[in-house]
Amino acid sequence: MELRPATARDTTAIALLHADSWRRNYRGAYSDVFLDGDVEANRRTVWAERLTDPSVDQRTIVAEIDGGLVGFVHLVCDDDPEWGALVDNLHVIHDRNGEGIGTVLMAAAAQALLDAHPESHRIYLWVLEQNTAAQAFYEARGGKRVGRGIVNPPGGDPTSTKFRYAWPDAATLLAP
Repeated sequence: MELRPATARDTTAIALLHADSWRRNYRGAYSDVFLDGDVEANRRTVWAERLTDPSVDQRTIVAEIDGGLVGFVHLVCDDDPEWGALVDNLHVIHDRNGEGIGTVLMAAAAQALLDAHPESHRIYLWVLEQNTAAQAFYEARGGKRVGRGIVNPPGGDPTSTKFRYAWPDAATLLAP
């Protein structure tokens, strides 16, 4: 597996993976009309903006195997004064779940944060209440559930609950 910074050329592949992940994991939290509609176009727009003119404080890292995208992580380095950097997205293609790709991407996000902001070690993310597999994944990597909020999904209703998972020291994600 190879990791590299995402570029604008990755927009479509990232958008397709993101849309597929949402359709598989966010049903019930996001409206069926939205998920069954052109969620791919929605994600393409978001990723085109992020990757064509990237913010200096954001990093998107892709994982590839044999030249094909198998996952990505998007990090906002200075997102919150209390919680630190936000892992805004972490998605792995469905057929490759359980192979350690997500763990490698979390470590890459932590390293990107430590490289960009050596003084800032806190990292966090949000996960949907219904996504118990993701919660177990983050807990297995030392994440602690430290809060909850309401999701206002693209496409409107329904609203659902999300949990904040946090790591006070991103370096803990570097350990195998």
